[in-house]
Amino acid sequence: MANNGADNKADTDAPLIPAATVLIVRDTEAGLEVFMVVRHHQIDFASGALVFPGGKIDAADFDAGLRAHCAGADGLGDKELAYRVGSIREAFEECGILLAREKGADTFISAARLQALSGWRDRFNNRDATMCAFAEAEDLEFAVDALGHFAHWVTPDMMKKRFDTYFYLARAPEDHIGVHDGSESVDSVWITPDQALKDAEAGTRTIIFPTRMNIEKLAGSADVDEALASCGGVVTVKPFIEQDGGKRFLRIQANAGYGDPREDITNGM
Repeated sequence: MANNGADNKADTDAPLIPAATVLIVRDTEAGLEVFMVVRHHQIDFASGALVFPGGKIDAADFDAGLRAHCAGADGLGDKELAYRVGSIREAFEECGILLAREKGADTFISAARLQALSGWRDRFNNRDATMCAFAEAEDLEFAVDALGHFAHWVTPDMMKKRFDTYFYLARAPEDHIGVHDGSESVDSVWITPDQALKDAEAGTRTIIFPTRMNIEKLAGSADVDEALASCGGVVTVKPFIEQDGGKRFLRIQANAGYGDPREDITNGM
């Protein structure tokens, strides 16, 4: 008999770790592209996989002082603001793209200004800086208003390490190139959703289930405007295991906007 997830154990086996990731997208002649990085093989989560830049939310991302340095923060709760700030920090750390403006400006910082700020990437990677200190020292305003809420995934109960992950989507600043950090991520690529899915199918890239589902979701948009317009109305996704005869399948609820995926994990997970 199939298990629809209703009888899963309560979320007591492993604590949920707050995390955020960001789909940085741009329009090209080849179509919509998204920036992705390859995780280092020694990282304990999704090692070697092609992923969107992202990571854990730091306690400092909840600093109340950040509200004064975030455009559009007035309509956001403390948790939502912290997740958005964390996603901007992680994108800067991992790929050198900074979704920020000079204080009072209405455009993203220039490539020249970004280069002058590059030393902060190492400070963040070494946990030697906070976003509040960064904003105050450099007179920056983080563009939380430029982020669309794209998805929300919670790791299943049975996993030893569990994340409460918010996925955001943002248009790439025009002159920010994007480059991996060489530590957490060892390679990077601008890639169309269709190409990423083809590579995963061919086995030339490793893409874990939540990432692949969100690439498929992104593939439904023809350009950045359409992708941003698709944000909102997010349904929290918590995958579950379905037993069917001698096989095990990874499933998600049908109302989450991803179709009705059924991934055979009989010999894995």
